[in-house]
Amino acid sequence: MKLIIGLGNPGKEYEHTRHNVGFDTIDLFADSLGTSIEREGFKGLYEKTKYFDEVVYLLKPQTFMNLSGESARAIMDYFKIDVEDIIVIHDDMDFEPGNIKLKTSGSSAGHNGIKSIISNIGTQDFKRIRIGIGKPTFNSVDYVLGRPQGEEFLKTKEAEENAVKALKVALNESFNKAMTEFN
Repeated sequence: MKLIIGLGNPGKEYEHTRHNVGFDTIDLFADSLGTSIEREGFKGLYEKTKYFDEVVYLLKPQTFMNLSGESARAIMDYFKIDVEDIIVIHDDMDFEPGNIKLKTSGSSAGHNGIKSIISNIGTQDFKRIRIGIGKPTFNSVDYVLGRPQGEEFLKTKEAEENAVKALKVALNESFNKAMTEFN
């Protein structure tokens, strides 16, 4: 059993913003499996699906980014999902749009959603797919809540598609294989 968590903020005003690439990517993954994430529960929207005979839960916390860990903890406890079986997809300002990076653990690096998950599950040792959004040249809150345009938009969409491919390799083969192939 696996749990894939896409981070973002709920509500129309946040749709397709830089901070919501986690939501956009997990939706793209769900679409590729012929499903959508619409069930309400665990302080989020979730869906149960299968991928190569493995049960996979998809989660989009609806707590707003800073409290994402509450939703993650709730679903992990209910379905008894081990921390080594979760993958979190989120935005990252440390690299440019179009780039993704997979990692198996680490600090929050200032990302409040990751900080909340670390606090709620009690470890920073969980897998992540980080999607680059670039560094802001102005207020970082306004930047992450803004929508990519033009070339940046195209690069972001490509990164989301590559993140879905990496996720499929991680689930079908191994996370290490996905890291080798996509980092």
